[in-house]
Amino acid sequence: MKSGTVLHTLGWLLLFLSVALLLPIPFSFYYQDGQIPSFLWSALIAAFSGLLLRGLFVPEGDLGFRDGFAIVTLGWLGAAFFGALPFYFSGKFSGFLDCFFESISGFTTTGSSILNQVEILAPSTHFWRALTQWLGGMGIIVLSLAILPVLGIGGMQLFQAEVPGPTKDRLSPRIRDTARILWGVYLLLTFFETGLLMTGGLSFFEALCHSFTTMATGGFSLYTRSIGKFESPWVEGVVTFFMVAAGANFTLHFYALRGRISSYWKSEEFRFYISIILLATFLLTFFNLAEKVFERFGESLRYSIFQVCSLLTTTGYATADFDRWPPLAKLLLVFLMFFGGCAGSTGGGIKHVRFLLLWRHLRVQVFQLLHPKAVKAVKLDGRKVAPEVMQAVLGFFFLYLGVFILASLLVCAQGLDMVTGVTAVAATLNNIGPGLGGVGPMAHFGDLPDFSKLVLTICMLTGRLELFTLVVLLFPAFWKETRKPVWFWQRRKKNR
Repeated sequence: MKSGTVLHTLGWLLLFLSVALLLPIPFSFYYQDGQIPSFLWSALIAAFSGLLLRGLFVPEGDLGFRDGFAIVTLGWLGAAFFGALPFYFSGKFSGFLDCFFESISGFTTTGSSILNQVEILAPSTHFWRALTQWLGGMGIIVLSLAILPVLGIGGMQLFQAEVPGPTKDRLSPRIRDTARILWGVYLLLTFFETGLLMTGGLSFFEALCHSFTTMATGGFSLYTRSIGKFESPWVEGVVTFFMVAAGANFTLHFYALRGRISSYWKSEEFRFYISIILLATFLLTFFNLAEKVFERFGESLRYSIFQVCSLLTTTGYATADFDRWPPLAKLLLVFLMFFGGCAGSTGGGIKHVRFLLLWRHLRVQVFQLLHPKAVKAVKLDGRKVAPEVMQAVLGFFFLYLGVFILASLLVCAQGLDMVTGVTAVAATLNNIGPGLGGVGPMAHFGDLPDFSKLVLTICMLTGRLELFTLVVLLFPAFWKETRKPVWFWQRRKKNR
């Protein structure tokens, strides 16, 4: 790993973040909320740190895969650290750990909050909170590839390390063009949702913030009651549609915009994704009607489909306190937490394509037990799946199970009850937001012990970076061939 190149690149990312930290200032000025100094100081600190890294360390050539893993992980941690500064300066959080928890929950699009009442935040702080999720949704690394030419060299390594899912679609031979295409689609969908929400009676500010957090499948809301605050079927319908869109592969949206609408149905993962939504909605509607949670079919369908789409896509919005629903309904919702979105979406979780491949691999194994001499391969979209892809999927499931069990044990060891502890891990590892019990949809994470918050913070980052990207840094072999950084004065000596 070229440590000088990694640190120099992180300097560029911090400079980009310092610009982003200035964006809430117009809202602070408009609403007169007194938070302009908080964002100015945060931007200055981030900019100074970025310039320091750029000035001190000299890039040493193209990025390798190890460099990509390091930049993505350290870049996310750096963004969360400096992104926590406005929260800290606002004076609304009890300590920096809570600020860091809220910030990394934003950038990883998790949506778990330590706030009991989110309404206490100033409008500009709300905007920053939503913006962290919007930037993290498609990935600040991918955004940087799109707008910073300096990161064009070796960009594929960053793209492969960051984009969620077992497969990455390149829409253009140049990785920077691919990033621009993805972000163009992302911007377009955000624009459309903002307009549709405004037609439902939301102000521009409310519509923009909720569009940011919907398209990112993040779930931060301006209100403690989340989307339920609006009590509007139109708003719920619009948000549900765009949650489903954000949970789908963005490559399909690009093809659809180019006139290839049939691409949706040709994708076996997308068909599986929609099938799970329909089946889960039917079951949840039936469970809630049977237990008389809702008296009318239409009412049960309305609240059930919203929560299915919210938790399945890992958005985490709520229109009802589903923690009070019958046990069977809650168990179904917990199962949905693990599915997540599609590969190439902004959603977290295990991803539908992995479940689909695992199911087909199981069928092949059973078939070969019955027909030992037969040769049958796992296929997806009519093409054979390479053995190394299946190995990666199986390895991911094993690693995921290990991380989930370990994190659950560590959190429950702090005295939390099993429902709260285990669902808190599920909610953060899958980047969902709310769990059950003490971290339910109408509760918060602020009362958890500090050690539990730290464990859940690691879960959020691990889940967002698809486990391997972060875990690989824990192996000593990763650091074996690390080059010492070249300092700027050493380069001057060589030039002389």
